[in-house]
Amino acid sequence: MRGFLVIDNTTLGPGKGGIRMTPDITEEEVARLARTMTFKNALADIPFGGAKGGIIWPGGSDELKKQYVQSYAKAIKPFVPKKYIAGPDVNTGEREMQWFVEATGIWRSATGKPANLCMKLFGKPGEKCGIPHEFGSTGFGVAQAAKVAAELKGLDIAKATVAIEGFGNVGSFAFKYLKEMEARIVAVADQEGAIYNKDGLREDILLKLKGQKKSVKEYPHGKRLSHDAIFELPVDILIPASVTDVINEKNKKNIRANIVVEGANIPMSESVEAWLWNKGVLIVPDFVANAGGVISSYAEYRGYNPKRMFELVERKIKKTTRLVLKEALRTKKNPRHIAMELAAKRLSHKRGSV
Repeated sequence: MRGFLVIDNTTLGPGKGGIRMTPDITEEEVARLARTMTFKNALADIPFGGAKGGIIWPGGSDELKKQYVQSYAKAIKPFVPKKYIAGPDVNTGEREMQWFVEATGIWRSATGKPANLCMKLFGKPGEKCGIPHEFGSTGFGVAQAAKVAAELKGLDIAKATVAIEGFGNVGSFAFKYLKEMEARIVAVADQEGAIYNKDGLREDILLKLKGQKKSVKEYPHGKRLSHDAIFELPVDILIPASVTDVINEKNKKNIRANIVVEGANIPMSESVEAWLWNKGVLIVPDFVANAGGVISSYAEYRGYNPKRMFELVERKIKKTTRLVLKEALRTKKNPRHIAMELAAKRLSHKRGSV
């Protein structure tokens, strides 16, 4: 087993960030993601620093995966929870977080634990339970960010067309909550392909396919497209919600959306993002749009219940998105630069007051 832990910054609190398990994860990618977490947590105004974990996972049985996660947990135990708190990411979820805390023996060493995994409170009645990311906090936050971005563009979310690239935890819940806002989701993609229907897609059919481990391209009513074709559709809102650098130098010229809401971490490089912004695309940066997961982690860390968690996510994501985009539109400065300045201000203020 080979893995990495990057603790980027602990000015505001212990480094917080998920554990990513992919066959090609590198120290550099983990470092980029850890830096993103530093700014994400500062911008969300929660007392966590930035960190990220990565395990090179070639694939295998659940038994082998458990051994990998628990070996990793034991290796980094000296850092948890004072310097690092784990959480879910690509290929890790509530089950893996349970394995992690079982290996460390420390309840607070990870968030995103199963809702039925609880700890009795000493000297008090009641218990603290996990709030898994499977509840959809990140996708919920992405939908809230999309709504605010649409409003600032003078667009009613109920009349907006949306394309979602990625139909995992983030993409599927962004779909669910945008659907509840009456947005029309016309296209969805996964790594095998995409489906497009100008009249909108049905959540129940897509979730059934997902449950059967089938691709979204098996959706019966619509036009089947290649995965990358989703970036070329003339939609109001595009949500990249899968992995790093899916929008890049090769396909950036094909983007026809008016708004891009970054559901994934680092779905494009900063140079590509700047190019699109200069072309008139309104972009909600990743560490603004997808902070719902880490806000949920903070809620779990504090012992909140799911209802209070969702209220906290909605309030913080809407506030931050509005603050960043309003200033970006007013000054014509890239939203990422505005968001970074805000986060850096919070980090330096805290450092100065220690």
